[in-house]
Amino acid sequence: MKRELKKIPKFKNEDEERKFWSKHDSTGYIDWNQAEQMDFPDLKPSVKSISIRLPESLLNDLKMLANKKDVPYQSLMKIYLAEKVRDEINN
Repeated sequence: MKRELKKIPKFKNEDEERKFWSKHDSTGYIDWNQAEQMDFPDLKPSVKSISIRLPESLLNDLKMLANKKDVPYQSLMKIYLAEKVRDEINN
């Protein structure tokens, strides 16, 4: 039995659409059984700059390791942080 879906309203802008979806369940508007998996290989994840205070010795060690691996220390820090977070989530 196919259920009747509600019509998705037209939105003036993304803020209006975001506000709408924050208050409405999409299952009343979209038949998710008809959804298909999509890949977006060129889509870059959004990033946010933060400030973090580290002991100088830790930062120096990180820079030394990054230099040995020939990568920027900030990139190495992101790799280490992501690995640790993934390990903690999976435990």
